[in-house]
Amino acid sequence: MNAHSLFLYISTVTIWGSTWIAITYQLGAVDPIASVIYRMVMASVLLFLLCKFRGISLQLNFKNHQFVALQGLCLFGLNYWAIYHAELYLPSGIIAVIFSLIVFFNIINARIFLGYPFSINIIIGGIIGVLGISLLFYPELNKLSSSNTAIKGFLFALAGAMCASLGNIAATRNGLLGISVWSINAWGTLYGTVALLIIALANNTPLTFEYSTEYILSLFYLIIFGTIIAFGAYLKLLVMIGPEKAGYTGLLIPFFALIISTLFEGYQWTILAVIGFSLVALGNFMVMKKR
Repeated sequence: MNAHSLFLYISTVTIWGSTWIAITYQLGAVDPIASVIYRMVMASVLLFLLCKFRGISLQLNFKNHQFVALQGLCLFGLNYWAIYHAELYLPSGIIAVIFSLIVFFNIINARIFLGYPFSINIIIGGIIGVLGISLLFYPELNKLSSSNTAIKGFLFALAGAMCASLGNIAATRNGLLGISVWSINAWGTLYGTVALLIIALANNTPLTFEYSTEYILSLFYLIIFGTIIAFGAYLKLLVMIGPEKAGYTGLLIPFFALIISTLFEGYQWTILAVIGFSLVALGNFMVMKKR
């Protein structure tokens, strides 16, 4: 991995890892899907303005619009709706463990849709990383029951990971055509917003707004850093190192969130957590090193 790829990789992990704590300020009076709609529609407006200001072409042919719409539907729409819905049934830690399966979904989908070869390093590293994340969140996993509520949460989280993986594949395809990442994200967030709005209206979800300082500041952080900058870095990363390696950020993001939780929320480390930390680091090394 070159210096540019490493910078994009670290930026993606640290920004998205920090958004977990920002999202906690979005939950409460406003329905989760409404908060995501506000986030995506404002990000889309800013991205379109950025493209106009920098002279980036927003012209896409019909076929490319279809694939960008698919990316927006999966990566900016259904993915977020499923994950936020899963949080109604399961703790966020368990959802993070389930979502880490995106590593394997990306490997399989990259092989099926893009013809990328399997890499033994990535497969073994992914297995080690998932095991490490499971140990990090073992206390929450240990509380998981086989109730219908838990099963619903599991299925929503799994669906979110699958949608995100399909979005990654579409994003890789779009990026490989040489289309600007900013243009892709401008259209993608717009299509994602439309998808979420249709879901919200179909479910009669009230689109209320909270005017507290915490809600507004966290919303702007999620728009600027969590959506515009992080997705820009991540989609560039998909093109540069491939979806199977870029998807490993799904394991490191919840790990980085734990570090923030340690600093600001008093997360208590255990022996299992330390072992899990070591396994995630080892898995990351295996995924990123050359064969």
